[in-house]
Amino acid sequence: MDSLLRRTQLSAMPAPAAEVVRALAVVLVVVVRVRSPYERYRVDDTSYVPIGQFYAGRSVFITGGTGFMGKVLVEKLLRSCPDIRNIYLLIRPKRGQEVSARLTELLNAPLFESLRREKPKELSKVIPISGDITSEELGISESDQSLLCRNVSVVFHSAATVKFDEKLKLSVTINMLGTKRLVELCHRMMSLDALIHVSTAYCNCDRTDVSEVIYAPPYNPDDIISLINWLPEDILDQLTPRLIGKRPNTYTFTKALAEHMLLKEAGNLPVAIVRPSIVTASLNEPFAGWVDNFNGPTGLVSALAKGLFRTMMCEKNYVADMVPVDIVINLMIAAAWRTATRKSNNLLIYNCCTGQRNPIIWSEFVRYAMSSVRKHPLEGCLWYPTGDLRMNRPMNTLNCILKHFLPAHILDAVARIMGKKPFVVNVQNKIAKAVECLEYFATRQWRFKDDNVNGLLHTLSPKDREIFVFDVRNIDWDKYVERYVLGFREFLFKQRPESLPASRKRMVRLYYLHQLIKVVAVLLTWRFLMSRSKRLNDLWSAFLENVLKIARLIPFL
Repeated sequence: MDSLLRRTQLSAMPAPAAEVVRALAVVLVVVVRVRSPYERYRVDDTSYVPIGQFYAGRSVFITGGTGFMGKVLVEKLLRSCPDIRNIYLLIRPKRGQEVSARLTELLNAPLFESLRREKPKELSKVIPISGDITSEELGISESDQSLLCRNVSVVFHSAATVKFDEKLKLSVTINMLGTKRLVELCHRMMSLDALIHVSTAYCNCDRTDVSEVIYAPPYNPDDIISLINWLPEDILDQLTPRLIGKRPNTYTFTKALAEHMLLKEAGNLPVAIVRPSIVTASLNEPFAGWVDNFNGPTGLVSALAKGLFRTMMCEKNYVADMVPVDIVINLMIAAAWRTATRKSNNLLIYNCCTGQRNPIIWSEFVRYAMSSVRKHPLEGCLWYPTGDLRMNRPMNTLNCILKHFLPAHILDAVARIMGKKPFVVNVQNKIAKAVECLEYFATRQWRFKDDNVNGLLHTLSPKDREIFVFDVRNIDWDKYVERYVLGFREFLFKQRPESLPASRKRMVRLYYLHQLIKVVAVLLTWRFLMSRSKRLNDLWSAFLENVLKIARLIPFL
């Protein structure tokens, strides 16, 4: 807009008119600048504070720090913000294990290997806070609450139940009441500069176009909280389908209500919301392909790699909006920096998605995955990996019976005869449940607007863009999916690269066996049809007779 004055042709105008045009142009430039929530980074901007410098000397509080995203967040803050003061993690005692033991187990994970080797002292900055997101005051002792209120200036709230089939009572308790209790604690923090709430892009999955705004909820969040407090759980379970309406599960339902409750309860707190789509294995950090769970596409691609999964309901030309976990974490860290350094009365929302800037459709994702699991096969693969995406439900059901459950029962029967424990039917039941949860998202398509994410990206200096990468246009999907497959092979199945040659030889044998069985199946089917139809038998005989006649003529041509 600065060039507007230079481009305006004033020489041919009378002087008074030229002055009016100049004045209007200046007003337009000022208005546009005032309305724009983001200022692009300028080399001469002396007020710019690098992200790493912003976190220097600060203490951070993280809920959900032992989860998939939380682990990556902790590792990234320690590695890329070396002058950070402390990271307080809310950890729940689990299975008789104290929080200190759980923290030790966390920091000994492969994710922190480079830090243990290169910067071991950084790990001492992580301090466990015993608590429980489902308890009053988050289950945090008074002394620990005082500690947090005195020292913490940035909060990341990523604790949530991500189980799609979670009961409504527990889902409300964790996703809504947990958020409310955290906000109450944040109001007591003396120097809070940023609270980042992790939601989901699918909390508004009842609409096709999703902007970076908080939409009106279907119910008052307080009414839902009251409902779960006084209604018996069996009645709640019966009411759940009617309450969630067009949404597919309690997860998206409670996440939508939590956003609206946050808007109401936050008051003057500096808050931002990050909404990732389907979070998958890391793109680059701390190393490519890192993943620690079978949730979402990971479980299905793993089943595909094992030869256990062959068909599902999916619109192959729809966008598969998935985003690597390190992209989400870098955006969260940058969003906190932005919230703290550019004070605003507006609660900003960031849709962290790939569908607008770098889309991949389901058929491409499956093709890349199929190629990668054949190139880097798992040990003990049961069958040659193949699969189809369908939108014909009866045909999909038939294929599930023939390709999933029938072979599973046969394999389990063989296992029983050999005196071994059957397991394949049980695995297929789990796969079927996972497919059912994902089917809603694979048969629909959304347009997630990400203007705020793009605006935030352009406020970063070139150096910060290199350190905190969240530009999804940099993703090469083919290479990413290959690293994804290698990642779950190593980190979930605990299989070393040295076993790949033997696994590839097995894959070749499975391929020829797969082709042989297809040929046998065709021949048996043809034999069966011929035995049932005299006309078909006559046609086949006539066809063979003509082929033989042509064959005899070939030497004379």
